Amino acid sequence: MNSTRLPGKVLKELDNKPMLEFMVNRVKKSKEIDDIYIATTISKEDDAIEEIGKTKDIKVARGDKNDVLSRYSKISKKSEAEIIIRLTGDCPLIDPDMIDTLTREFKNSGVDYMCNCNPPTYPDGLDIEIFSREVLDEANKRAKSPEEREHVTLWMQSNKELKKGNYTSKEDLSNIRWTVDENLDLITIRRLVANVENAQDASWLKYLEEYKKNENKYKKNESISRNEGSIKNSGQKLWRRAICKIPGGNMLLSKRPELYLPEQWPAYYSKAKGCTVWDLDGRPLTDMSIMGIGTNILGYCNENVDNAVKEVVDMGNMSSLNCPEEVELAEKLVMMHRWSDMARFARSGGEANAIAIRIARAATGKDKIAVCGYHGWHDWYLASNLGNNSRLEEHLLPGLEPIGVPKNLRNTVFPFSYNNFEELENIVNNNELAAVKMEVERSMKPRDKFLERVRELCTRNGVVLIFDECTSGFREAFGGLHLKYKVDPDMAMFGKALGNGYAITAIIGKKEIMEATQNTFISSTFWTERIGPTAALKTLEIMEKTESWKTITKQGEKIRNGWQKIADEKGIKIKIEGLNALSGYGIISKKAKEYKTLISQEMLKRGYLATTCCYTAVAHTDKIVEEYLENLNEVFEIIQKCENGKNIDELLNGPICHDGFKRLN
Repeated sequence: MNSTRLPGKVLKELDNKPMLEFMVNRVKKSKEIDDIYIATTISKEDDAIEEIGKTKDIKVARGDKNDVLSRYSKISKKSEAEIIIRLTGDCPLIDPDMIDTLTREFKNSGVDYMCNCNPPTYPDGLDIEIFSREVLDEANKRAKSPEEREHVTLWMQSNKELKKGNYTSKEDLSNIRWTVDENLDLITIRRLVANVENAQDASWLKYLEEYKKNENKYKKNESISRNEGSIKNSGQKLWRRAICKIPGGNMLLSKRPELYLPEQWPAYYSKAKGCTVWDLDGRPLTDMSIMGIGTNILGYCNENVDNAVKEVVDMGNMSSLNCPEEVELAEKLVMMHRWSDMARFARSGGEANAIAIRIARAATGKDKIAVCGYHGWHDWYLASNLGNNSRLEEHLLPGLEPIGVPKNLRNTVFPFSYNNFEELENIVNNNELAAVKMEVERSMKPRDKFLERVRELCTRNGVVLIFDECTSGFREAFGGLHLKYKVDPDMAMFGKALGNGYAITAIIGKKEIMEATQNTFISSTFWTERIGPTAALKTLEIMEKTESWKTITKQGEKIRNGWQKIADEKGIKIKIEGLNALSGYGIISKKAKEYKTLISQEMLKRGYLATTCCYTAVAHTDKIVEEYLENLNEVFEIIQKCENGKNIDELLNGPICHDGFKRLN
């Protein structure tokens, strides 16, 4: 019942009855079978399967959720069966005559293991495996890995001591898919059953006849790989479900598996602590990648921050009155940034940026904005690409077409390049700007007093200077990165690290600008919840006490130096960019995307979430960094061989990663 890709699939309706009942009724027609058991789990959700057994007089045996092999072993002892026929409950068209044929073949051939699927020649969904109780007992004793315990016959298939037989079809029909793993499979099977006369009793050959007559009708699920369930991790199975029900698959582009390792990236987590993330299969992975997109400077699940949050949850997160913590947080942020007077709060970086733009426009009475950097998904920002959808490409994300953005916003937002003062000056001189909005630093450091010149230009022209510090804040200073450069903006935004994983963003600014908020409507219910401000206050307290920005900068520098050393030793050219604590590198090669994919693939095998960037946290200890670099060195040895002529395409186990915004089908 807890199928990752299609929950409750075995009881989905087929021919006016649960699919499992449909299948068992077909199996009952076998002449060779003496007894039938449904082997399910002790999980509460599988009580429904036991109920089916009771009402239909079918024996049900229950056991461990993951150790399916032990379930089979217990049933074989209980039933005293000499021969076990393994069928999976998601194959409703299983054929009784084929079961009998293979059983007789097994008895007469003297093999230890017989099947019709290794290699497959029959349609996927007619798979039958047969083995003796002795072989099952031996497998139960000797199979050790979680995969061997979950997939009953994996040990048998790989054991070279066993005699094996495979029953093959005269015609290779292995491309036909009659099993039910995903919703497309269920639609296909229902359609097939509806068009075969006497569907419950019809032989597989009747189904094949119907399939061949109307092949296009039954091929909607052909893109799903055979045995995908045993090959793909649980996260990828859930991702397949997600993209069917959630446009784009999830809520944040930066967490799409396709950006890292399509078809292999774990995609979802079960828990996280420090810099370790456990996937849905319980496998611990050291996070040397984006660390929650830079949200967790103190590491995942920081005990002090979490305890502060739990305390206010117990007291009530929301009420008809305001939470007092937001006043304390406003005072704290203003005190840290002496040029500012007031603060507003939201819960996401995109919201904070949109709020800042609204305030600047309200304060100046002007509409146009100049931007440098990445500032979110809202209309005001994507309007940069109206008429030219490549204008934002140097601002991190290629492929952002302004579909859905009102066309009358064209020429209201003007991107400019970092360190190109003349470009910005030209924009200011030729437009009535409300604001210049920019990141203080991202991929390169300011040159030729760039920030100071921008400040003077904005002051001279009455333009509001806004620093977007949602990403850079608290990375190299206790507060905004602009404190390091001693250049004060008129407004600034903070997010990501501010709450160490809890949703909170802040907009601070000078009083004469922030007061314009009262003249324009900016309001939202969940900006008033209590968790965000509470988490921010505790996070700031810990940051100040531990000087976390120094730790993450030091570890980031160590990682950057490690990348460069490894690359130099292997004769591979790389380019490193970003703040020390928010670093990334690119391999300078025509095969850069393939190499990026290979790095994620090979590091995942070694127990790491890793790509070509690393956002550091205080949880990244010296030992963790050193072991990461040792493993990465091994991967770069593979890349070195590829640069010397080895075919990288032969090393990749799936498609290469995406490099920007792309529609997912």
